[in-house]
Amino acid sequence: MQGILPVILVFISAVVAQTISGDFDCMPAGDFTLCQNLWGSDAGVGNQSSTLISATGDTVSWETVWTWANNENNVKSYANVLSSTAKGVQLSNISTAPTSWSWTYKTQSEGIRADVSYDIWLGPASSGTAASSASAYEIMIWLSGKGGQPVGSQTTTGIDLAGHTWNLWEGPNANWEVLSFVSADGDITDFDADLNDFFAYLVANQSVASTQFLQAVQTGTEPFTGNADLLINNYSVSVTAK
Repeated sequence: MQGILPVILVFISAVVAQTISGDFDCMPAGDFTLCQNLWGSDAGVGNQSSTLISATGDTVSWETVWTWANNENNVKSYANVLSSTAKGVQLSNISTAPTSWSWTYKTQSEGIRADVSYDIWLGPASSGTAASSASAYEIMIWLSGKGGQPVGSQTTTGIDLAGHTWNLWEGPNANWEVLSFVSADGDITDFDADLNDFFAYLVANQSVASTQFLQAVQTGTEPFTGNADLLINNYSVSVTAK
């Protein structure tokens, strides 16, 4: 038995730790899909790879390593995980949408420009692909914003939600409206919240109709310039209907 144990351990490691490096490579990750999504790479020079560390049900751990230069105000990518379960519920019918996210920069260059963020998509139909003709709203929650800024302009400051203070940015993009909550507390590296608090705020204060459906929940990072190794220690999200 001692002779075959190392072989078994190597096999398990190879199955769990998988790296993707193509511009639009994706891989299954439990209740998620991990994608590179280097959609803005033509605006810069660099490279990026993402590694799935582990995935069990609605909890995932992963890492992305990137180096980007040129056009410091242009996003180069959105390496992310997309939930396959937290979707399809109308805002008015959401009871809770608990999420937990622990992350850290293992390394980062001086003057890095990047965000670490949720990218949540709402639309009038119960299903729809993120960033498509089915989208009506893109709701971003920036747990970290270094250098770059969201779409549009800042319209509201000092919003207290989920135990933190946020500034709200608003602006159009393609056929949807972007509403971005940006942390006013600096980096939030351990985040535990109910996303329904954000949805309720938008319905009450931003004229987002409660008839809108939650179509997709993504989380990841948008790098502008610099280089970094971002580790997601663990992340989870779920939605419960009333």
